Amino acid sequence: MQQGKWTQNLLSAAKVLSLLLVVIIGLTAIPNSATPVESASSGTWGLAMVFVLLSYGGWNEAAYISAEIQDGRRNIVRSLIWSIGIITAIYLLINLAYLRGLGLANMAQSEAVAADLMRSLWDQPGALFISVLIAIATLGATNATIFTGARTNYALGQDFSLFGFMGHWKQRPSSPTYALFLQAAIALALIFLGTLTRKGFETMVDYTAPIFWFFFLLSGISLLVLRIREPHIVRPFRVPFYPLTPLLFCAVCGYLLYSSLAYTGVGAIAGVLVVAAGIPLLLWNNYRQGRT
Repeated sequence: MQQGKWTQNLLSAAKVLSLLLVVIIGLTAIPNSATPVESASSGTWGLAMVFVLLSYGGWNEAAYISAEIQDGRRNIVRSLIWSIGIITAIYLLINLAYLRGLGLANMAQSEAVAADLMRSLWDQPGALFISVLIAIATLGATNATIFTGARTNYALGQDFSLFGFMGHWKQRPSSPTYALFLQAAIALALIFLGTLTRKGFETMVDYTAPIFWFFFLLSGISLLVLRIREPHIVRPFRVPFYPLTPLLFCAVCGYLLYSSLAYTGVGAIAGVLVVAAGIPLLLWNNYRQGRT
């Protein structure tokens, strides 16, 4: 256990160091006066927002481990608000550093912006150094995603008997082992899909983006429905400026769902088919529970 904490601390330190290094180097660099790029059309703007908001992803994953958070009524809200603020600040600082160090045109043409920024100042050793740091930091993010993602599969197994095999918690090593195995299989399938299409990361974003925004949209709608059906229930957290906030949230989610479906390729189709496959499974699960 102690070794795992040291490993996680090391990965987190690498992430912080890489972010600080890029921000400091970029903000202190001589501004790049590259020629401006053409403005994006409304269609490509919608697709760009899908990728931009993907950069903010992860703030919501604190809710996945809510059952394990002490004093959840207070700390879940605090963790979500702090995570959104920290991610927004980091994202803005990083992009300001890129704009100052490379310029908008060079950013648009770059396939590895951080490496190109370091290369412009410290040549190839700088690009190699930041690339290694980013790779190490990615391991930390992957580790956190594995833990939080498996919890959703575990909860699914407890709620639906058809997937009951995922709802078992192994005391050693104190984890939902079967849920982790299923998550690993899905991850490998996505990697295989990206390899077949030769677009890698973009294909996996195409796959996940429509699902991501569709379920966010359903979450916003469910809030509205529950407030109408059960208006007198005292809830631990009430949405400020209701109903304006959830209506605005649903509108944004609907637009990004449209953008992710309209401007992506085979990955989005595969994601929609996977979600559609859940409908007969849900009906079959309800049928089994009705017979017992």
